[in-house]
Amino acid sequence: MTVPNAPSITLVARLAASAADARRGVVRLHPEVIDALGLRSWEAVTLTGARVTTALVAPADGPPGQATLDDVTLSNTGLTDGASVVLAPARIEPARRITLTGSKLARASLTPETIRSALIGKVVTGGDAVSLLPQDVEPAPGLDAPDVRRRVAGALGSAWTSELLTVAGVEPVGSVAVYPSTVVGWEGGAATGDPTPPATVAPRLTTPSVPAPATAPAPVAAAEAAVPVEDLVGNVEVARRLVEWLELSLDRPELLTSLGGSPRLGVLVTGPDGVGKLTLARSVAAAVDARCVEIAAPGVAALEAGAAAQRVRDAVGQARAGGRTVLAVTDVDALLPAGSPPPLATTVLDLLREAVHTPGVALLATTSSPESVDPRLRAPDLVDREVGLALPDLRTRTELLRRLLAAVPLAEDVEVKAVAERAPGFVVADLAAVRREAAVHAALRHRGEGEAAITQQDLLDAVGSVRPLSMSSSDTLQTGGITLDQVGDMVEVKQALTESVLWPLQYPDSFARLGVAAPRGVLVYGPPGCGKTFLLRALAGTGQLNVLAVKGAELLDKYVGESERAVRELFRKAADAAPALVFLDEVDALAPRRGQSSDSGVADRVVAALLTELDGAQPMRDVIVVGATNRPELIDPALLRPGRLERLVYVPPPDAAARAEILRASSRNTPLADDVDLDELGTELDGYSAADCAAVLREAALTAMRESLDAAEVTAAHIAAARAAVPASLDPGQLAALQAYADRRS
Repeated sequence: MTVPNAPSITLVARLAASAADARRGVVRLHPEVIDALGLRSWEAVTLTGARVTTALVAPADGPPGQATLDDVTLSNTGLTDGASVVLAPARIEPARRITLTGSKLARASLTPETIRSALIGKVVTGGDAVSLLPQDVEPAPGLDAPDVRRRVAGALGSAWTSELLTVAGVEPVGSVAVYPSTVVGWEGGAATGDPTPPATVAPRLTTPSVPAPATAPAPVAAAEAAVPVEDLVGNVEVARRLVEWLELSLDRPELLTSLGGSPRLGVLVTGPDGVGKLTLARSVAAAVDARCVEIAAPGVAALEAGAAAQRVRDAVGQARAGGRTVLAVTDVDALLPAGSPPPLATTVLDLLREAVHTPGVALLATTSSPESVDPRLRAPDLVDREVGLALPDLRTRTELLRRLLAAVPLAEDVEVKAVAERAPGFVVADLAAVRREAAVHAALRHRGEGEAAITQQDLLDAVGSVRPLSMSSSDTLQTGGITLDQVGDMVEVKQALTESVLWPLQYPDSFARLGVAAPRGVLVYGPPGCGKTFLLRALAGTGQLNVLAVKGAELLDKYVGESERAVRELFRKAADAAPALVFLDEVDALAPRRGQSSDSGVADRVVAALLTELDGAQPMRDVIVVGATNRPELIDPALLRPGRLERLVYVPPPDAAARAEILRASSRNTPLADDVDLDELGTELDGYSAADCAAVLREAALTAMRESLDAAEVTAAHIAAARAAVPASLDPGQLAALQAYADRRS
């Protein structure tokens, strides 16, 4: 919360390159800026971008015109590197209580006490993402950072440094600091100060209408009400199929035996993270009046091998002793990985085989990465069936949102379908996060007058700040709300990209009616700094697409098979997040001409994997591939034939009129003096790219700040000084070569 009547300063947000600040909630400012805000080092500051967050201030040696934010803080503002952020002193209250959400592994492995130790000394706001790295750049009194590191690493393993939690709620509402007295807990789960459950209790047991027999182990958690099969929006048909299989296996095994079949039932349920695989297992178990014994594989896999085997053995024993039971193993790939399975995997497979061969017991294993599961799980006597849950389409997302918001006070302007249209690739868990984030926005806005209600803008802002699970482990291209309408000039380029990228996703019926296949890929090429990436951001913003970005040769790996696996994983994520756009930046480094590299054939194999994914045996649906390069002649020709990156779009350097439009767009938030003529300046900047034009204005603003931090406008003198400091970057020889290439291809 901002201090009333406090000074505020607008700066350029920059991503911190220092590993010391990474994920610690720190923003570094020039000492003069800290003094201007009336702050001291390591006090709190409010940052306002697409959303409001807080961070700790630290001095920096950089220019006074920028704020250097660590990666988590930049994400919490909803901004990208280079955007404008407003800073003001923050009023911080001691946190009485903080409620968190996190991954399945974090909830299963981390105690609230350990999380509180990691958060002590940090400042947070509702809806923020926070890391488990202790704030040890300037440690809070009493914080034992090495001990916190050991405890968190022991619970989560090597991935602990990248684990992020979400602040679901804080008391009091606003910006708070975490102290040793703060009550920290999981949303709907344990909190600090709660009694510790017995160490011997492991699997969770959910019971529908039929109680467990007296011989079964006692339930280890409160029973959770299963969702009726008819209410599984988008997954009703799959659920009914599972119910039929369970009824045959549990109620009529003799019929299957007499017909030469087997009453054993093992099913692998696949689908993106958060789509509702465990909910499906609970629902179908309740539909056939069976108990559901659950094994959270990530939590078990984090244990020492002996303890993990005992945890699985206890769960299987509980299932076999309880009569009609569904044994649900969630995220089974964590326990049974495909690559180099540990000795524990053999023990787990034997125990699951015992369960499946027990009359009255069925096995449902879930995974979001079926290719990462040990092939031995799919043995005919273990798991011989597989069902998949699809990503929600627009109609399903709309219905899911209606149900999630049914008991929530909504303003009259709320249009659920319009919100669903802005959330491609969102699963039910993401939509629940949207509801939670919208509630935070509405609560922060509410001032106690009248009844609080969630508005359309709250929901749209929440969609923009929630990153869908299907994109959680991928590099994404942030659109920043830009659309093609905000791109000046480039009429032919925008039309070509609209036809090649948006039409196949928005009008598939038209392509089917005319009997033609939609384009699968586009190559955008042109000189550096002329807006290729900006165009792609605008394109994604116009079509409301999820964008997976791959930069240069980052898919290349020296180990045999890893590069091809990375390509397959990229396109699998794109299919999970559909409608999606795969953006291959600097594609010439990723797919050079085959036979000309000296890297033991790695680049050649990557090109082959790309070609296979683009037009292989499993065609892509609702996924478009866009490559960008300034060296199109270096790309393997096979990648540019029809059916692959078949449409080539040349982005020329800006002419005088386009440069003037770029200058106007770049100076939209910059106060210019009356003596600044942007049309004349655009004419004078011959040889300047779009990036150069933006750099001239940015340098002019910094020149004004160097003269005085209280500068209120940028003058023509400032721009003249900036022009001397920012030369033109376009190479005439490269421009001529690119134009010749474009003429040949056209």
